[in-house]
Amino acid sequence: MKKIIRLAAIFIAINSIVSCKSEAKKETPVKKEEVKVVKKAAFVLQDADNKINWTAYKTTEKLPVNGQFKKVTVTSNGEGNTLKEAINNAEFSIPVSSVFTKDTSRDFKIKKFFFGIMDKTELLSGKLVLENDSIGFSDITMNGVTKKLAFKYTISGKVFNLTGNLKITDWNAQKALTSLNEACKDLHKGTDGVSKTWDEVAINITSTFK
Repeated sequence: MKKIIRLAAIFIAINSIVSCKSEAKKETPVKKEEVKVVKKAAFVLQDADNKINWTAYKTTEKLPVNGQFKKVTVTSNGEGNTLKEAINNAEFSIPVSSVFTKDTSRDFKIKKFFFGIMDKTELLSGKLVLENDSIGFSDITMNGVTKKLAFKYTISGKVFNLTGNLKITDWNAQKALTSLNEACKDLHKGTDGVSKTWDEVAINITSTFK
């Protein structure tokens, strides 16, 4: 009889332990983590293949000197459901240290004797505004001055192309232009023996969206 009572007591104890564990499991249900999906705009300017090319001119014959900026950062806006929405009102900055002309000596001189002479010009910054289906302007800040640069543009499929002409002295940068011409004096001499660096830079920007 004592054995039966002892076995019954053991059975009740085991049953109680199992019941407690079951109840404990019920009290702490596993929560599933919610995964938030961030929907990207159809057109993102920062993700596009952006090529910023420019052409400056030297000698009285106006020989072209081609170059580009290898880096650009979209600092505000730059997204949209259409290509035009992504471009319009996009703000950007371009480090002048990213200038590239396939000539390291020339690159050094442009950085040191041109941009280096300007006021607060580690970066060129601006905003793109599309006025209609073919023209617009950019508020370019350079040498501590913000001026409008008018441009023409086209959109073909997923490709945006902009062309414009920048006059350096509009940004009060005559001192920088003179400095660069002095540093490149012999290289900017034409057949007439005159050294000249033109106050004009042609801008060509192409953004190919993915």
